[in-house]
Amino acid sequence: MTLRDRLALAAAALWWGSAVAVGAWVVPLLFLHLATPAQAGQMAARLFAAQTWVAVACGLVILMALRPREAAGPGSLPPRAQLTLAWVAGGMLLALMLEFGVAPRILARQDLRLWHSVGTGLYALQAVAAGVAWWRLAGAGGPSRPAPGVSPGAPS
Repeated sequence: MTLRDRLALAAAALWWGSAVAVGAWVVPLLFLHLATPAQAGQMAARLFAAQTWVAVACGLVILMALRPREAAGPGSLPPRAQLTLAWVAGGMLLALMLEFGVAPRILARQDLRLWHSVGTGLYALQAVAAGVAWWRLAGAGGPSRPAPGVSPGAPS
């Protein structure tokens, strides 16, 4: 496993781990222990905004690690890396949609039940995308090599 592969794997692990920790552990504890739901909501909004930038930074590290070493034409990535790239790009897009599309509506208390539900769903999908990217990067020794016994052109 190269240094690039290790950085991509670490970035994916950080992204998935922080998403799960914030969404499933930290934010629920805020609502349990802070004096008012409004205080907890304000702090949760800050944590989710920070998580967006963790997702973007980690996604960029992964994308940089997946790019081919030489300038090559379209389709130069192995199919396994192309699929991993799709999961990473999708997760980054979900994070940005949450930050710039959903969060402002929640903070403005605009149809709170609807936008909170949409935000929760998108956040869960982002965490799944990060987890799948991590899983794919951890398998077969990294993003750029086929699994042992699998030919380089075979789909994985």
